Amino acid sequence: GDRMWHFAVSVFLVELYGNSLLLTAVYGLVVAGSVLLLGAIIGDWVDKNSRLKVAQTSLVVQNASVILCGIILMIVFLFKTQLLTLYHGWLLTMCYILVITIANIANLASTATAITIQRDWIVVVAGEDRSKLADMNATIRRIDQLTNILAPMAVGQIMTFGSPMIGCGFISGWNLMSMCVEYLLLWKVYQKTPTLAVKSAKVEESELKQLNVKKESDMKPAEGVQLIVEKDVTGFEPQQEKEVSCTARIAEPFITFRDGWVAYYNQPVFLAGMGLAFLYMTVLGFDCITTGYAYTQGLSGSVLSLLMGASAVTGIMGTVAFTWLRHKCGLVRTGLISGIAQFACLVLCAISVFMPGSPLDLTVSPFADISARLFESEPLPTIASPEDKPEMVFATGMPNVLNGSTTPANSDPEMSPEPVPLISVSLLFAGVIAARVGLWSFDLTVTQLLQENVVESERGIINGVQNSMNYLLDLLHFIMVILAPNPEAFGLLVLISVSFVAMGHIMYFRFAQKSLGKQLFVCCTPDPKAVSDSLPPGSTSTV
Repeated sequence: GDRMWHFAVSVFLVELYGNSLLLTAVYGLVVAGSVLLLGAIIGDWVDKNSRLKVAQTSLVVQNASVILCGIILMIVFLFKTQLLTLYHGWLLTMCYILVITIANIANLASTATAITIQRDWIVVVAGEDRSKLADMNATIRRIDQLTNILAPMAVGQIMTFGSPMIGCGFISGWNLMSMCVEYLLLWKVYQKTPTLAVKSAKVEESELKQLNVKKESDMKPAEGVQLIVEKDVTGFEPQQEKEVSCTARIAEPFITFRDGWVAYYNQPVFLAGMGLAFLYMTVLGFDCITTGYAYTQGLSGSVLSLLMGASAVTGIMGTVAFTWLRHKCGLVRTGLISGIAQFACLVLCAISVFMPGSPLDLTVSPFADISARLFESEPLPTIASPEDKPEMVFATGMPNVLNGSTTPANSDPEMSPEPVPLISVSLLFAGVIAARVGLWSFDLTVTQLLQENVVESERGIINGVQNSMNYLLDLLHFIMVILAPNPEAFGLLVLISVSFVAMGHIMYFRFAQKSLGKQLFVCCTPDPKAVSDSLPPGSTSTV
């Protein structure tokens, strides 16, 4: 349900705003900014509350927000014409704001769910067996890859043969059912794993100690004190405590934000986490940017769907490679080998920039398009009317927008431009697809390093800050595309992306060198299971 919603919300917003990407861009900016600012606070909330309470609350809030959004979107799709006339369209604008706000709450709750389940629960369930932890991480990632394929396909078919309103209803109903099933499964896991309740016991014990301290401090001043003095104290102290508590509550989120980032910086796996975050500063993935570029190079929607399927297969291969490499070479070396494999594949993307068919033109300023929009008052490109569009609406409007023209894709063949050579775009996607093996293996490596090396009391806040770093670099990559949106500049974006990936892996290499020293390149060594099992929980050993 979460994957279906992430895919569909952008499409719904495009449909609502007259085939404009404005609402989608605003939604993406709000989501990235919220996680960036609130990631540490969400993680701190995960740390300070019992595991079951966090999992149940985040699950209910996430699914309830999606259901509510679906209902609001259905109402807007049904009565959009009437809403446009009410209060000069302000009521419809408020509906847009409400949808984006609730969808953002759903994303924050999804972040909390991912932190508590994938970064905390799974570590407790695996216990001291690191091989079991690696297998569980790989299995979760395989499920994630499969849902990335199946969920968009299901929603896309429903919206193609039905309508956006039917799609909203289907997603709302699915999330309602899945919430009940997930709630039941979480409860069963919690019941079968008694160690998950240990954190809850610690929280309750600390609360009892605080209550006992308060009782003792309240009783001591009362002994041998005159009645009038007691009245003065009781009349003054609550006001003072109230003032202090209000100040502390106002300052608490800022202190948590600062402490979270400081704690993240002081972690032994800081460089590994930064290396992973730098991989988000890239256009070399199957997002809307790379897909739009592929349309401008002549690839059809069916070909792109096959390429996305191939990327999912190589992603699953990456999870298999992770478990095998970790068993043969150890966890830290697995990340190093995965990084080298990913970068070697992305070299093909860098080569594609200079091959026949590449639109790279250094004589055209990367900022020419945006400067024309801002300073020369050029009208924004519009999407062709529905009569001019072929059967697949979402697949054919994109190239026209990116090319800055409104020429229909099914116009007269004599007037169409010459076909673009496919050598460049073929090399580009070959590199992107092949690099998924190293990418997902590297991602799993850093994930397990964070799981093993972060103490239990800081897992939430550290992983919250890691999510914030990921979103920060992802936000920068979108800003980079906004500043240089024309296809002639895409080659420069590819080279910048490869450079950031290289910097990320250099950071990881530095971390691996600090961790293993001269033993870094002694690859064929067994996994140090006996050593890891003998270490106490929360140890910072990274071998």
